[in-house]
Amino acid sequence: MKRIEVVAAVIRSEGRVFATQRGYGDFKDWWEFPGGKIEPGETAEEALAREIREELSAEITVERLLKTVDWDYPAFHLTLHCFLCSLSSEEMSLNEHEAAKWLDAESIYSVKWLPADEDVLPLIAKELQK
Repeated sequence: MKRIEVVAAVIRSEGRVFATQRGYGDFKDWWEFPGGKIEPGETAEEALAREIREELSAEITVERLLKTVDWDYPAFHLTLHCFLCSLSSEEMSLNEHEAAKWLDAESIYSVKWLPADEDVLPLIAKELQK
C-alpha cells in the first residue's frame, strides 16, 4: 500500500481553531486542518510553515506536536502529524480551499471532517477548553 506522510496546522486563536474545506478530489467538501506533504530534506515544521504560506498566504508559529495519526484510506496509508500553531499575523487568504471557519470546542464537531483529522478532535477540544 502506498504511504504518504503529511503535516497539519491546528491553528489556535481566542479559544477557536481554524478549519478549511477541501475544494477538490475524492473528499471534496470535507473539512480538514490545513497542511500538506513533507518534501525531501524538510523537517515537519519547515513543511508546515511552507504549506501554510502556499495555502493561506499566512505565517505561523509552530508550537508543538499535538498528535500523530496513522490512518488507512482505501488507496493509501496516511501518517498525519498534527501541530498546535498560532498565526504570526492575522492576514490569510484561501488559495486552495473553498471555505474556512473558526470553530470552538462546541462547534468543532459541526462539520464533516476527513477521517484522519477527525481522530484528533477530542484532544483539540480539550486544548480549547484550557
